[in-house]
Amino acid sequence: MENFIDIAKRAKRASIKAQGLSSEVKNQGLVAVAEALNSNKEKIFEANKVDLEFAKELVKKGELTQATFNRLKLDENKMRDMIQGIYDISKLDDPVNKVLLKRELDDGLVLQKVSCPIGVLGIIFEARPDVISQISALAIKSSNAVILKGGKESKNTNKTILEIINSALSGVNGFPDGLLNQVYSREDVAEMLKADKYIDLIIPRGGNKLVKFIKENTNIAVLGHADGVCHIFVDETADLELAKRVIIDAKTQYPSACNTVETLLIHKGVSEANVNALLDAIKNAGVELIFNPESWHKEYSDLKLAVKYVDGVDEAIEHINEYGKRRKCSKVYELG
Repeated sequence: MENFIDIAKRAKRASIKAQGLSSEVKNQGLVAVAEALNSNKEKIFEANKVDLEFAKELVKKGELTQATFNRLKLDENKMRDMIQGIYDISKLDDPVNKVLLKRELDDGLVLQKVSCPIGVLGIIFEARPDVISQISALAIKSSNAVILKGGKESKNTNKTILEIINSALSGVNGFPDGLLNQVYSREDVAEMLKADKYIDLIIPRGGNKLVKFIKENTNIAVLGHADGVCHIFVDETADLELAKRVIIDAKTQYPSACNTVETLLIHKGVSEANVNALLDAIKNAGVELIFNPESWHKEYSDLKLAVKYVDGVDEAIEHINEYGKRRKCSKVYELG
């Protein structure tokens, strides 16, 4: 197996070459990738089936959550969205070499701020094999190189997808070899965290535990995030029918997504009859309600919803700021 430092060196060389890629070449690459993935869907599904069988055993052993297992599965809908997303990125304006600021400091002396690639990105993520295509497409468009490390539960799917992507790019004239790379072991992660000579930014995509570990074990800049604990507040003046539809959709459409609602805050002024009707509708949609959770920080990523009664919008905002994502909430917007 190839040494990690050799992979990192190759990515670094590719990132330098990618800085000179034209928009036309990058978009040709993206279209080629989308077409190749579409032509090889069955191959990807077969690899995904192997991973799902392996992941089932991990769930039984308690080594993998059901929510993570759900993220792992690829189907026709996910594949369609994955491919369409690449086409959509190909149609975006090139983010590189845009003049963001221009100022004349003196006669003949002009200061410009111009957008440029970051360089080499180290991406560490869990499950969700569609992440491979998303990150690869964004890296191509922004002229960045990447080294990807997915979870062991999605190894076969990840490997198959990236092989298809790189094969498609090899047929695009002028496209640098080594822009998109993948590693597989924990030892590779340890090497990645030490490779500040080659890697410019690490982006962990996963739970708070993963993000915290990465931040504490590298000198490389880290673009991380907290748990995705999303909230909905139902005011005493709320349209209860609208609230039912919004809450049920936000919880049941894709429970394992990081933007699913995890906590429902209800104004104490809502009548008992209306509260019961609201909660019954949510339970009838297959959602388990939790009134006294062990922690309001918990991200369920499942058909579970924590419920709390609050005195009003101020207490709702205070709760969201304490237990939600780190972006501070100062106002609540009315749905209508």
